[in-house]
Formats: sequence, structure tokens, C-alpha cells
Amino acid sequence: MTAAPPADFTGMVVIVTGASSGIGRAAAHAFARAGAHVLAVARRKTALEETAAAHPGIAVHPADLCATDAPQQVVNAATSRWGRLDVLVNNAGAMHLMPLAQTTAHGIHRLLDLNVVAPSLLASAALPHLRRQRGSIVNVSSTYGHRPLPGAAHYAASKAALEQLTRCWAAELAADGVRVNAVAPGPTESGALAAAGLSQDAIEQVKRTEAARIPLGRRGDPAEVAAWLLHLANPAASWLTGQVLTVDGGLELT
Repeated sequence: MTAAPPADFTGMVVIVTGASSGIGRAAAHAFARAGAHVLAVARRKTALEETAAAHPGIAVHPADLCATDAPQQVVNAATSRWGRLDVLVNNAGAMHLMPLAQTTAHGIHRLLDLNVVAPSLLASAALPHLRRQRGSIVNVSSTYGHRPLPGAAHYAASKAALEQLTRCWAAELAADGVRVNAVAPGPTESGALAAAGLSQDAIEQVKRTEAARIPLGRRGDPAEVAAWLLHLANPAASWLTGQVLTVDGGLELT
């Protein structure tokens, strides 16, 4: 049996959104260590600079991806700096608890704008360059994109939409040599629970509950998810497209 070749992105250009923390930060570091020029994108400039401090191959671009002109500006920032674009990692997203009885139009739009609309428009802006390089899109979904999450149905639905976009884009772009895949992480250490508005006590309770349900007995580390982003984007995975890979410590088995 031949071992899979290590990921080598030397000279390639990768955009990673949501790169200020968690999976996005780990992905930016991993792609840079594999030789890529990485444009790290997020709203928080200071946190982005902390991401970039770990490797000279990372440049930062603070942006609100929901702003009208943000997708094209992000793509322009990468291509004007390095002259090409090979990989887009759509990692930025929001998790928002919203039980049905408390559902609002604003809450729904807030989730869909960042989790569905923003990655769609960014992929569209990146497409001419990805076609030129026969590049790759990797979307970051969630295990809750294909399993229920009571109290956060619209978050789960937004990730289900991203998974279906992954499959549809893969079929649409296959003739151009552009591959589209997704990783669906299970509960992973990040700032998502705090960003969702939970108190520290509530966060600790959620973490304990999640770890108890995961067959491998713990929440994931961002670097463990980032490794699979590299595998899916790796040009050596040239016959892999339209897949959603769940990385969740076995939670999907329960």
C-alpha cells in the first residue's frame, strides 16, 4: 500500500476566513507550514496579527465578510499580493442559540448572512482564479449540519445549506478542474460558545456534556480539524470532490 503524500503547498496561495482563532487560526498555521502564502481574514485585526505572528508566510486582511464589497476585496488582496489563488477555506461562521419560541427575522438573517451568503459570494469572487489554477474550495460545516441541534435549529440549517452548496458546487465546477469539499467538525475547542453569548458556567457545562457524549471521550483540538482541511485541499487528492468529511471523535455514531 502506498502512503498518501504529505501536503505540499509550496508557492500556492490560500485564503482562510475566520482565521483569528480556533480552527481558522490552526488552518492558517498549517497551510503556512506546508509552504503556502496565506491570507488570514477575520474581523478582529489584533487577533489576526496574533495568528500571523506564528509564521512569516501569513498576511492579514481584516474584513467583515458580510459587507457588500468584502468578498471581492478579500480576493483582490490575495491576488494583488501574490498573483494567484489556489485554495479558498470558507471557515468563518457564527453559532447562535435561537429556540423556536425566540426566533426573530434578525436572528435568522444574521446566521444566514455569515454562514451561507458570505461564503457563497467569496467563492464566486474567487472562482476565476481558482479555475485558472484548477484549485480547491474547502468549506467548514459542522456535525450539526446533518444531525439535529435543539435550540439552535437555524444554525444547524445554515450548516446543512453549506453542505449542500458543497455538493452542488462540486458537480458544477468539476469540468473546470475545481474541487469542492467540506469538513464537518464536531465540538472543538474555540471561542464559539462564548461568541454565542453563553456564560462561563454554561460553557463549562456544555463542554462536559459534549465530551461525555463523544465516543473518544473529549472535544476536538483545532489542529486536528485543520489537518483534514489540508488533506482535502491537497492537489494530490485530485480525484476527491463533493465530499463532506465528519471529524467528530465518533459523535456521529451516537
